[in-house]
Amino acid sequence: MAVPSTAEALALVRASFPVVAGLPGALAARLAAECRVMAVPAGTHLFDERSPCGAFPLVIEGRVKVAKLSASGREIVLYRVGAGQSCLLTSSCLLARRDYSATGIAETPVTLVALPRELFDALMQGSPAFRDWVHALFAERIGELMMLVEEVAFRRLDQRLAAHLLAHGPQLAARHQDIASELGSVREIVSRLLNDFEDRGLVSLGRGRVEVVDRAGLEALATGR
Repeated sequence: MAVPSTAEALALVRASFPVVAGLPGALAARLAAECRVMAVPAGTHLFDERSPCGAFPLVIEGRVKVAKLSASGREIVLYRVGAGQSCLLTSSCLLARRDYSATGIAETPVTLVALPRELFDALMQGSPAFRDWVHALFAERIGELMMLVEEVAFRRLDQRLAAHLLAHGPQLAARHQDIASELGSVREIVSRLLNDFEDRGLVSLGRGRVEVVDRAGLEALATGR
């Protein structure tokens, strides 16, 4: 995939990240001189668990999945980073000088601008607006992660599966393993629940797809009615 020039990438970053467009002159000059433009195909591992963290990404286009993997290969999706967003985990690792504790994978072709650690530190120290933006990123993502913890810990899997199908229907193009990863479960359990949903007339299953047949029935299940 084509990699935009630094000038083109910076123009896109300034349009997508107002906090960068408002940087004072010296920091703006450092950004132009030190940033790295990256374009990667879908499926690329941008970082892995226990790998060092050396740069802060500003995603221009595409979508990155941040997930936690178990030793057995089980996966739970923590959050996604889209265009105009950045990664909570990366900022945390940079500030704490720690390695990554999860994996980041490009779900689609991704174009981003990477700010090296030294530049990130300079922006945190020299730009109150940038620092406030990073803190706001923490608050937003922590809220999302708390909702995920609540879902996994306190809501039955069949209810969560029903809610997931409703949110992504009426027809979801996904493998059972993909759905299991989204829900923090395993393929066998999700497949068993989907087969049960089909037997009850709630969904219709096909190769790589799930079609919602009885929306009202799924809503009743999702809400525990």
